[in-house]
Amino acid sequence: MSMEYTRLGSTSTKVSRICLGTMQFGWTADEETSLKILDRAFDLGVNFIDTANIYSYWAKNSYPGKSEEILGRWFASRKHRDDVVLATKLRGPMGSGPNDEGVGRKHVFKEVKASLKRLQTDYIDLYQTHWDDQLSPLKETLRALNDVVSMGIVHYIGASNITNWRLMKALWISDKYDWVRYEVLQYKYSLVERERYEENMRPVVKTENLGSIPYSPLGGGFLTGKYRRGGPIPETPRAKRIQELYMNEHGWRIIDTLLEIANEIEAKPSQVALSWIMHQDTITAPIIGANTVEQLEELLGALEINLTKDHLDRLNEASDPNH
Repeated sequence: MSMEYTRLGSTSTKVSRICLGTMQFGWTADEETSLKILDRAFDLGVNFIDTANIYSYWAKNSYPGKSEEILGRWFASRKHRDDVVLATKLRGPMGSGPNDEGVGRKHVFKEVKASLKRLQTDYIDLYQTHWDDQLSPLKETLRALNDVVSMGIVHYIGASNITNWRLMKALWISDKYDWVRYEVLQYKYSLVERERYEENMRPVVKTENLGSIPYSPLGGGFLTGKYRRGGPIPETPRAKRIQELYMNEHGWRIIDTLLEIANEIEAKPSQVALSWIMHQDTITAPIIGANTVEQLEELLGALEINLTKDHLDRLNEASDPNH
């Protein structure tokens, strides 16, 4: 397997064409497994890792910051820090106090220092607002982010789950005051969820030459081939949510087409779905998650998939949100 690299938006930093997400670490993947996944990903050329300060506060026997702590121990033991482009995020609740969440100046400075400590590093390559916080003035947020870049503890900033008009306003503020700007957008995008990104965000990403690192590129697992038309549905909260969102005629049409193409080229449906997203313009690197080394290797196999124009046309038609 030969890893591909590309520029992160308009920056000079080069990242692998697939980014490893770490939401599972300390949750569905224990620390020993997480370290094995990190080792294998690094061996296969993945140099782009995404996490967040809140991962994984929702999980039993977990807490906010656990994923970052696992990454920190990996960096400390493997000495790979300078070879990795590390992204993390802030916004969610890290405590019960009135200033323990958001992207206001006080929280930005508190959380960037806390993330550095957990990650056992003295800099973060990409620091992102996890989702929009309309209670924090954009000017205050951007000035704080500009300051942490000026301090040398952050290299670039990015935004996740933000509306197009708020993103454009943020870029305008940065331009007006000559502050660092959002260089990367992290947004939900996949074959089963195309419209919001393509209609609302892609024009901004393209015009402003931003990096784009979509999350949930496999539709929360729906596009892995685990679910089939007329097949059994696991009795789990996650499966129930997927059923509500995607198990309709539109979703099954996509699955049917994925399975047909996967069978034709002797690939996994997940690999076809990831290859499709990497063929879309504006996409820098989809963010994948893996609970095992085997899952990781399967997903990275998407780099070896050669989709033809016919394959892409069929997938585009099947997933067209207007059909």
